[in-house]
Amino acid sequence: MTLRFYDSAAQEVRDFVPLVPGQATVYYCGATVQGSPHVGHVRSAIVFDQLTRWLQYRGFETTVVRNVTDIDDKILAKSEASFAPDFVPEGTYRPREQWFALAYRYEQEFEDAYETLGVQRPTYEPRATGHMTEMHELIARLIERGHAYPAQDGSGDVYFDVRSWPEYGALTHQSIDDMQAATDADPRGKRDPRDFALWKGYKTGEPETASWPSPWGRGRPGWHLECSAMATKYLGPRFDIHGGGLDLRFPHHENELAQSTAAGDGFANFWMHNGMVTYEGEKMSKSIGNVISPAEMLAVASPRVVRYYLGQAHYRSVLDYRPTSLQEAAAAVERIDGFIAKAGAKTETVATGRVPAAFGLAMDDDLNVPQALAVLHETVRRGNTALAEGDVDVVTEALGEVLAMTEVLGLDAAGRGAGAADDGEQRLAFDALAALVADQLEARAAARAAKDWSTADSIRARLSTAGIAVEDSADGATWSLAQPQITTTGMGA
Repeated sequence: MTLRFYDSAAQEVRDFVPLVPGQATVYYCGATVQGSPHVGHVRSAIVFDQLTRWLQYRGFETTVVRNVTDIDDKILAKSEASFAPDFVPEGTYRPREQWFALAYRYEQEFEDAYETLGVQRPTYEPRATGHMTEMHELIARLIERGHAYPAQDGSGDVYFDVRSWPEYGALTHQSIDDMQAATDADPRGKRDPRDFALWKGYKTGEPETASWPSPWGRGRPGWHLECSAMATKYLGPRFDIHGGGLDLRFPHHENELAQSTAAGDGFANFWMHNGMVTYEGEKMSKSIGNVISPAEMLAVASPRVVRYYLGQAHYRSVLDYRPTSLQEAAAAVERIDGFIAKAGAKTETVATGRVPAAFGLAMDDDLNVPQALAVLHETVRRGNTALAEGDVDVVTEALGEVLAMTEVLGLDAAGRGAGAADDGEQRLAFDALAALVADQLEARAAARAAKDWSTADSIRARLSTAGIAVEDSADGATWSLAQPQITTTGMGA
């Protein structure tokens, strides 16, 4: 068994050899909590959840870190904008939502979305505001090594000197002279327009709560600095995989790599980036009005359907949304669930089995989920054929494999959410439902035998209304939970 992943820095697929045998350390960029989660955030989380689950299936002990950027220029701007002129009866303005309250509110929205869609909680989920000491230490190391400098204009800013580090541009394979200027701080204190901020000095008019004391004066960290400090805090100076969306390669990941390696850390052994989500071939944009949010998807489709859709493409490819995308995903999930329900009714208690060899080969090959899904659906077809032929042994084997594959892909976890029943409770509920449905199907069979078609049709109609699909065959009737109908109202259709 050899796992191979595409390394964005090397620009090639490489064998995954962990730094410590049997262990895998992963850092992937989480949210800047300045607004509600968008579909790109959630796709990225699902991609790295699939990666983590596969590493775990292959026997690795995983340590996963996903950060929360809870201090940022955009967060402060959103807080300032909450001075909206909404009058209360007394005629006063409503109070501003403090930046930290706004950040925490949106952080909870992200957590709810992750949990609803079956994304496992990381080992650690650090907030930027809790790691000022580590950031100060990293800046001090860079200054000592000659790769960072305090601004000479008295602003309190500290910058990374990109010209001092010959390897700057190694991740995205760019020349410094071809790069755009960094726009994250006032350029007047910079030696080069491309130098980026490690520390931003406090400015008059900013909330004092959004600044911290430092050797260079009160201020707050630069975005890139935060991730380097948190990654090495929890994973050490060198770790296996750093991940995130393709849009983060430059400048964010490029700057992370530069400041970390310039400080003497080995940093990430692999860089993995997931592709973007588009709308009918176009970039999603609020100005165009073609943005589809996870909340909108979840309003019309089940969490398992949404997870299936967002996780079905190869992680490095563009995932294109079309008005029929969720219907197609729902049909695929219905085929899987229909087989699980029918097979479960025909077999004794079935333990989750091993994934088929072809599934494993696909996942080992740079996490080829589309090919893995093809194996899943082929196993469902084989199981359905065995059901029709009454071959219980093949049905049992196929069911165990299907359960294993859906677990690896996280399809079994989506929709549980906070407070949802655990596996034991879900099994008890299913068994109770199965007993009630079995009674109805026996009554229907008796009515059909007596040629009481009206009663038989009435029973089937009641079951259908309850979301239970009945399928007749030569061996009798079987049932499954029907997928709800999906509409695209309000989703740009």
